[in-house]
This record gives sequence, structure tokens and C-alpha cells, in this order.
Amino acid sequence: MLRLKFVLALVVAALWASPLAAQEKVLKVGSLGPFTGPSSRVGEEFKNSINMVFEAVDYKVGDYKIEFVWIDSESDAEKAARAYEQAVVRDKLDVGYGGWHSWVSLSVMEVTAKYKIPHFFAFGAGSEINDKYKNDPEKYKYWVGKGWPVADKLSNGYVDALEDAIKKGQWQPAAKKAAIFGVDNDWGRNFGNALGQQLKDAGWEIVSYDWVQLGETDFIPLINKLKNSEVALVGGTMSDPPSVSAFTKQTREAGLKSLVISDGLGWVGEWYELTGEYSDYILDMIPQWTTPKSQAFKADFEKKYGIEPGPSTAGLCYDTASFFLKVLQTTLAEHGELTAATITKTAEELVIPGKLSLTEGIMMKEYKYTTETFPDLVVGDDFYMFPVIQYMGGESRMIWPPHVKTNDLAVPDYVK
Repeated sequence: MLRLKFVLALVVAALWASPLAAQEKVLKVGSLGPFTGPSSRVGEEFKNSINMVFEAVDYKVGDYKIEFVWIDSESDAEKAARAYEQAVVRDKLDVGYGGWHSWVSLSVMEVTAKYKIPHFFAFGAGSEINDKYKNDPEKYKYWVGKGWPVADKLSNGYVDALEDAIKKGQWQPAAKKAAIFGVDNDWGRNFGNALGQQLKDAGWEIVSYDWVQLGETDFIPLINKLKNSEVALVGGTMSDPPSVSAFTKQTREAGLKSLVISDGLGWVGEWYELTGEYSDYILDMIPQWTTPKSQAFKADFEKKYGIEPGPSTAGLCYDTASFFLKVLQTTLAEHGELTAATITKTAEELVIPGKLSLTEGIMMKEYKYTTETFPDLVVGDDFYMFPVIQYMGGESRMIWPPHVKTNDLAVPDYVK
């Protein structure tokens, strides 16, 4: 019996020392997201979408096993940077992926630069991110591309849609007066200021800019102020589902007689459950489940996780995670190993100049950067594009641009 145990021990030791066992390698990926806090629903959709991408390849790239370290930003810049640095040191991260908020991106960029950890495709869209990168491209080259372009590259669609409707007589506002609102952070102010300037350029008067705190849910004082200003249009954005749904409902409850742009209302799948008929006539700008591939993904996601995905959260995350996987596969094929250095090299030589793009996505025709647009993706009909939509009866109707529109702008009787 002792001899048998001794032989078995030798066999086990030989197996562990064999070339097969020695070949198993691990790539540690730090996935950043708001997994708790006011935007935790976004984080939940992110995690589910990422898992769907990597489950399809059994969490393997060549002879590397992919291990995710989930880094909770808590929607807080300081906490996110601290958690990310702890993950780098404790978990020995090789590469990072993802993220939601602009202010979190700005903070974590410093950590990735310090440790030379390439981090891909965070959704933080603020122009401050672009400015930081352009001021020192060598230092911040590790923050590899944004998954969401700056606001002014997308928000002009609202103004184009409204001006077209006015020109065609579908809406005759009593006066071209508008008010801007938004969450008081990089994203909210970037979006609000961009929309305000675009409206000014189209001949609108902006009577006020109002900023609210993340997580705020009582907007009655603000809405009463907007009512008294008698504006024809109110436009802005929030960063979390509780705030955007509360604002949407309270505009109707308080009797606001303005057309409302509530950018981001549809970021989570249950937007109609959160707002009901109060969402009717609201304008938004998000991608739609228009392709067979996107519709199949939506059905699979609901079946697997029991919740409805949002196209701007789960859908776009699925695509950027697919792009990230393609980066890893390309790096291994080109360099024979996956390390922070080789992945960074792929970013510099292929991703940033647009030699490596994603055309297999479910939401956009192509995700591509160029040296001129980086850190933003190329924006355009054949690349990254959001249609303007109007909610009605729980459905999203595309009203702009002309080549995708399904309906004209609808203006309720109560709007001046």
C-alpha cells in the first residue's frame, strides 16, 4: 500500500511538472464598473454582457486563461482610483477594461499611467478626458480609447431633428426659448453646454442652466422654476436611473408645458416600468435593437439573466467587450504572449491608428479609431451613431436622421 501511494505521488508530481501543465497561463483583467451605488443597474448589465462575450470562448485566448477582477467604482472617482490601485497591487492586473462615468475615468487614468496598465474602452465621454490625453499622449496612452464620444459629436442630432420639424410645420413653438439641466459632473455639464451652444447656433435663447447632484430625486422646485420661465424646450441628462426616471415623471406631474429631452432615459431596459406613460413624448438619443444580431442578443440576455438589457449599456458593453477580446486575440497572434507591454503595443500600432477595428458588433456597423479622432471613436452613419428617438406607449420611435426615421416628431397639446 505504501509503495502504491508513493507511485501515485510520483505520477501526480510528474503531471504537474509536464509541459502541458507548464503551458497554462493566466491573464488578469480588471473590469471597472459601478457595481454598487446609484448606477449599480448599469454595472449589473456590464458584468452580464462581459460574461456573455467571454463565456463564448470559455474564458480563454490561446493558451491563456482569462480571469476577471471586478473593480467597483461605486460611482465615486476617489474610491474608484483607490480600488483600481489595490487591484493592480494585490491581484497583479495585466490589463483593464470598461467603466461608466467620466469623472471616474479621469481619476483612474492616473493609476493606469502610474503602473503602465493598458485599459480599454471605458464609456466616460467627458471632453476633459480628451484634453488630458492630448496634453500628454505618451503618459496617457494606457487609457486606450473611449467607448462613448464627447457629447457635442452626438447631441447635435437633437437640434437637427427639432429644426427639421419646425421647418416642416410639425411644431410651432410660441418662442424659441429653452432651458438646460443636468447632473453636476463632467458628463452632465459637457452634454448640457454642448446642447445649449448648438441650440444657440440655431437661433434659440437659453434662459437658464441648472445642475443637480448625482442621485437626486426631488425635482419639483426646479420644474416649477422652468414652468415660470415659459420655455418651449427643456433638455439635459442624468447619470443614474433613479434620477432620470424621477425627473421624467415629475415634469408631467408638475404640469411642465415644454417638450423635454431626457438624454439617457433608456439607458436601462426597464425605463418604461420606471416611468410608465410619463415617458410619452420624451426625446432621447440611444442606439436601438434594429439588427437581427442585436435582437438575438437581447433575447439571450433576458433568458439568461431575467432582466431586460439597455442598448446603451448592455448592448454597447457587449460590443466593446468583443472588441477587447479581439485585441487580446490579435496581440497573442502578433507577439506570441499576452502581457501589459505586448497589449499596449497592439494598442499603439493597430487600435489607435485604426488598423484594427470591430465590424462584428451588434449595435454599430464599425467601431474604429483614427489618430485624428483618438481617444474618440469615428462618428458617422457607417460607424458610431445614435438615432434621436421619441418614446410613446412604451415604444421607441426613431425620428432622426432621415435614413433611419420611422416617425415624425409628435408634439403634445400641452406644449406651448
